[in-house]
Amino acid sequence: MGRITVRRPVVKITVGGGEGVRRSDTLAVEEPLEIRVGGVALAITMRTPGNDVELAAGFLVSEGVIARGSDFLSAIHCGGPGTGGVENTYNVLDLTLAPGVTPPSPDLARNFYTTSSCGMCGKASIEAVETVSTYDVAADVASVDAAMIATFPDALRAQQAVFEKTGGLHAAGLFDATTGELLVLREDVGRHNAVDKVVGWAVLNDRLPLSGTVLMVSGRASFELVQKAVMAGIPMLTAVSAPSSLAVELAEASGLTLIGFLRGASMNVYSRADRVRVDSTSSVDVLAR
Repeated sequence: MGRITVRRPVVKITVGGGEGVRRSDTLAVEEPLEIRVGGVALAITMRTPGNDVELAAGFLVSEGVIARGSDFLSAIHCGGPGTGGVENTYNVLDLTLAPGVTPPSPDLARNFYTTSSCGMCGKASIEAVETVSTYDVAADVASVDAAMIATFPDALRAQQAVFEKTGGLHAAGLFDATTGELLVLREDVGRHNAVDKVVGWAVLNDRLPLSGTVLMVSGRASFELVQKAVMAGIPMLTAVSAPSSLAVELAEASGLTLIGFLRGASMNVYSRADRVRVDSTSSVDVLAR
């Protein structure tokens, strides 16, 4: 498996501190991953190596190709012994779907590199974005105390081992809405990849739909992240930064609870605020549109 971090020489400069100091810095690795299904190339994304099978499985959920663990049969990194002597770089992953599962349409194929900051680039058409989820998150009865939600950012940050070394990775964590337990955390250079890895973990453990859970992300809440949560049956998405207008529109239409600017004891609830329980000591401000 490829390295997650790498050491590189830098010159550390401090204004007013004299000459620069040569030192080594730890960087998060970014490499391409080609995802194939049945030998047919489907997508290429830039990612941090590690948990690649989860990433690919979560990607297929996001694209509406699979909806449960039983739809996914196996995965293999291409190259290496038995494949014509080609060295295995672990940057090509071929997935096999269960018998009877419809393979992805050629229209979904992304024929050029996506960047680590954009999970929507390369869509064949805008219609492909409007994927219909198998799960109805609007019907999920989950509710969470605001005080518990306020603990999620620190819980997420405390488990970001690679971020601690590099300062260059996003994180996504899945919390139990009842107990507040952190069920799984994944890191990646791409926000969408980190979420796909979390959803892929659920696929491999046959836990879809992810009802009664809260997805926490370390950055902003974009349309693509709301879509991924809806496709996985996650009823609540929280972020430390701002949501986009389209993310809020999709959350409202889907019945997903979307929370942004989750910092300290404060948060903005943009949709389905009824899922957030507030005690008598908390203040609630309702802002006009």
